[in-house]
Amino acid sequence: MPLAPQARQQIVHIGFLLINIVIPTILQIIQALYIKEPYHTSILSGEGWVQELLHGHPKRIQCEFGVTKDVFGHLIAELHAMGYTHSKHVSLEEQLGIFLYISVTGLTI
Repeated sequence: MPLAPQARQQIVHIGFLLINIVIPTILQIIQALYIKEPYHTSILSGEGWVQELLHGHPKRIQCEFGVTKDVFGHLIAELHAMGYTHSKHVSLEEQLGIFLYISVTGLTI
């Protein structure tokens, strides 16, 4: 028995949806699971990385430390006012950066 024109149109519409919406979405999910794009691409670490964040794109420091560049500067000033200084090998900026990064990412020690 031949399909009615309405039924044929609905089948075409469903096929269109599958091709243009569902399949690309599934492919995007599969790609996200199996094709990993590196996030931490800086060759710097420690103090160099903190300085790169401070002098780089403003949204990057907020993403990594959870605070804006201005807030980071105010925190450093407040720590200095409270008497905190650089340690023998680690600057106060790096110490604060480590603390904020661990707080934002939830890393454990």
